[in-house]
This record gives sequence, C-alpha cells and structure tokens, in this order.
Amino acid sequence: MSLCRRRPHPFVCVPVLLCALLWPASPAASSEGPSVSADVARLYEEASAATARYVEGRQAARVQKVKVRKLDRLLERERHHMAVLHGDLGRLARDQYRTGGGLPYTAQLLLADSPDALMRGKQVMLQADLAVNSAVTKTQRAAAGLAVAKRRADRAKRSLDRRNARLGELKRGIERKLETARWTLQGEADRSVAAGRCRGAVRLNQQRTPVTRAWVTPVESYELSAGFDSAGERWSHRHTGQDFAVGIGAPVRSVGAGRVESVSCGGGFGIEVVVRHKGGYYTQYAHLAAVTVDQGDRVRTGQWVGQAGTTGNSTGPHLHFETRLTPYLGSGVDPRKWLAERGVTL
Repeated sequence: MSLCRRRPHPFVCVPVLLCALLWPASPAASSEGPSVSADVARLYEEASAATARYVEGRQAARVQKVKVRKLDRLLERERHHMAVLHGDLGRLARDQYRTGGGLPYTAQLLLADSPDALMRGKQVMLQADLAVNSAVTKTQRAAAGLAVAKRRADRAKRSLDRRNARLGELKRGIERKLETARWTLQGEADRSVAAGRCRGAVRLNQQRTPVTRAWVTPVESYELSAGFDSAGERWSHRHTGQDFAVGIGAPVRSVGAGRVESVSCGGGFGIEVVVRHKGGYYTQYAHLAAVTVDQGDRVRTGQWVGQAGTTGNSTGPHLHFETRLTPYLGSGVDPRKWLAERGVTL
C-alpha cells in the first residue's frame, strides 16, 4: 500500500506495517518496574538536536562552498583581465619603439615632417600608457583582495567540514545508543505483556511546548501505513484503525483533551491506552512499549500518553490508532475523517 506524505523522524527507519486482528486486552497491573523509557525519551531529544545541528552545519558548508566557487570565478576573471592589460602594455611599448625608431625624442622632432602631429601622438600614447598602467594596478589590487578572500573562505569551509564530520560521528553515536535503548525498552514491554502484568505509568519529563490547537496528530513525525477498513490476509476482518509507522520509543500523544479511560496490556493490542474525550468519543493508542499515564488521569491536547512499540499482534514498530464511539473494539469510525473534521489532516 502507498505511504502518505508526512516525513518520518530523521532517526526512524521503519517498514510499512500492518496490525493484526485484535482481541480484548487484560487489565493493567499497578506494579512498576525498572524502565529505560526515560533514557529513550532523552535520546530521542538528543538525536533530534544532533540532527538539527548536523543539517544546519551541512547547509552552512554548502553556502560556503558556493562562496568559494564564486570567488574562484571572480579571481579567474581578474587574472584574465590582468593578462589582457599586460598585453596592451606590451603592444604600446612596441608601438612606441616602432614610431620612434629607437631615436631620441629630440631627434624625432627635428626629423619629423610635422612636429606638432608627433607631439600630439606622443601625448596620446603617454595617456594610453598611463591609463593601462592604472588599470593594471587596480586589477592587481582587486586580484590580491580576491585571493585573500578566497583563502579565508577555503579555511572557513575546511573548518565547517571538520565540524560536520564531528557532528556526524556524534549523531551516529546517539543513533546507536538510541537503537540499543529502543530494543531494551521493547524487551521490557514484551516481558510484562507475556506475564500479563503491565508496568505502571512512567512519568517522563515532557517538554512543555504550547499547543494552540484543540486537536493534533497522535505522533509528530510519521508515515501512514495500514488505513481504516483495510482488508488483507493479516486480519480475519477489516482493519479497525489507522497505523502510523514510527520507531520504538517515539512519544505518543493524546490527540485532544480528555481523561484516561483505561490502561491495559496483553492480547492482540499489546500495551494500550484509551482516552475519553468530550462529546462521547474515545481514542485508542495500541502496541505501545510503555505508558506515561494511569487510568483516571486527565490529559491535555498533545500530552504524552505512552511510547510507541510493537507489543501484541504487531508486525513491527508502529502505533495503531483508533477513534471509537465506545471504549470497546468494534465501535470504530474512520480516524482520518474524524480528525479532518477537527482540523487535523494526516
């Protein structure tokens, strides 16, 4: 199936994913255990910041490279101009020698048929000589200035290249740490689901970015995979929600303000959160690796309710998102249309 237009997170590389047919999940246990949720969230932030710096550095290097090329062209033009002027000087010198025949100027005046014409010609020749000399001097100064500017630009570009190499290594190091932490988090989630005892909410220090809209997407960066009412061999019936291809540990947020109806694990949905919204609608967030809320919590628009994963009947890391008329499976409506009615386009 085709993917939609949203771009994935710079550190996420995920396949097109499909949810399997799901069955009712078991209730969540209240016990809490050690988790790497906070480490994954922190590494996501570090990865995002490192990527931004790396992209900014590459852009600066490209701008500097263009500047160096422009200076190269200008310097080459000035050098060509100087070569032409030197040729003009040589031509003037040859003309002076030919017209003078090597005789002293006084002898030229005495022998000339028209001394006045000779004097005027010499004056014109002298003015031309001075003009060319002046042009050569100016061109030499311009070329010298351009050469200095080019050396500085070359140094700046080499400095940017070295900085970008360091940033690239830093980014790759964070990626490796994030990948390890992701699968550690997923391993914890799989063990808790297998035991039928979900860990309690992991209270993460979410960055408080103001949300000015009443409704948002459940994840910030994603690609869409299986859509609502899709048919395929992976389901006994049609698909009941909208899948968002994201990486393990990616923050999952409530699409709108509401109250947490349930937090559960086990079954086909794995770890899941259901939120009740004003107007009698419910949203479900499934296949999570961790939750950041408890049943009964009030949540604001955009607040994290969990971290994406691949628990339950899942073919790979993604978020299964549903909009429902009741808290239960089977009452779903098309999430894309439901969000579009609230001003959110997927």
